[in-house]
Amino acid sequence: MIYLSALTLGLLGSFHCVGMCGPIALAIPLKTNSWLTRITGGLIYNIGRALTYAAMGAVFGLLGRGLVMSGFQQWVSVIMGAVMILSVITPSIYKNRFNAEKGVFSFVGKVKLSLGKLFTQRSYGSLFFIGLLNGLLPCGLVYMAIAAAIATGSASGGSLFMFLFGLGTLPMMLAISLIGNIITLELRKKVTKLIPYAIVFIGVLFVLRGLSLGIPFLSPPEKAMTVPVEQIDASEAKPDCCH
Repeated sequence: MIYLSALTLGLLGSFHCVGMCGPIALAIPLKTNSWLTRITGGLIYNIGRALTYAAMGAVFGLLGRGLVMSGFQQWVSVIMGAVMILSVITPSIYKNRFNAEKGVFSFVGKVKLSLGKLFTQRSYGSLFFIGLLNGLLPCGLVYMAIAAAIATGSASGGSLFMFLFGLGTLPMMLAISLIGNIITLELRKKVTKLIPYAIVFIGVLFVLRGLSLGIPFLSPPEKAMTVPVEQIDASEAKPDCCH
């Protein structure tokens, strides 16, 4: 359910991405030899974005794992879920969309400079790196996905959540790259209105997960969620030899 919600958030969020990342998707230097090369290039660009999201998810999931090992697994899930819900029901937070660009002008400037250089090259390699760098640009929706990645409590879980989130945005972003901005502003506004509901839904899922109410698949009992530190360490330890 949690990972399905990642795809849903990415799919709905992609209508928001039309306005934010759409210009980049429209301008990427696709090879125009044939539809096959155009589709391949578009997929490579979007896979690059998804891989950057996956790497970010691994880092923040690892942060969540550290909190889990400290005995805060349930609280991490509840708090991150609450953060997602509050970001929507508190207008000043949601409308601001955590505009991190104001505080990281230097970093964003360097990313955009690198993107500009890559746009002069028409190759699969340049498309892949454009996707990788595009994934680093500030985006409020990505920050919400990162909060969910932390709540997964593991590097692998966080990475998978963010990768699936990236894949959810792929159909729309690929369509934009191939045939231009086909989504009308009116339709985009209608679908974008669903994004806050999706964020709240995912936030509720994580709150329920942390409360351990004994609901199958949604809120497993505390014993099912809690993994002893010794078990985690043992599962990661590699045997010296096999007999």
